[in-house]
Amino acid sequence: MNKTEAAYAERLRQLEATGAILWHRFEGIKLRLADNTFYTPDFAVLAADGVMELHEVKGRWMDDARVKIKVAAGLYPMRFLAVRVNLKRDGGGWAVEEF
Repeated sequence: MNKTEAAYAERLRQLEATGAILWHRFEGIKLRLADNTFYTPDFAVLAADGVMELHEVKGRWMDDARVKIKVAAGLYPMRFLAVRVNLKRDGGGWAVEEF
């Protein structure tokens, strides 16, 4: 787990403690996208509404990662979120994009 993922894991622990989410696991799910092509999201998260979410945490997006999350979102009936840390000068926190 890199520093950005570790910071996000702490955020998820806080959300779980308050009941905003029910469960989370780092690299807890591996999805098959095609023959010999897999996608392992950074975090599997069970939202309070019972929906399984897959969170991809990035400091910076590379094209292949964006393609994989879009393909996975089209194949699997789960909520896919891309999470990026906001710079302190921009107010900090997390920017979230849903696919």
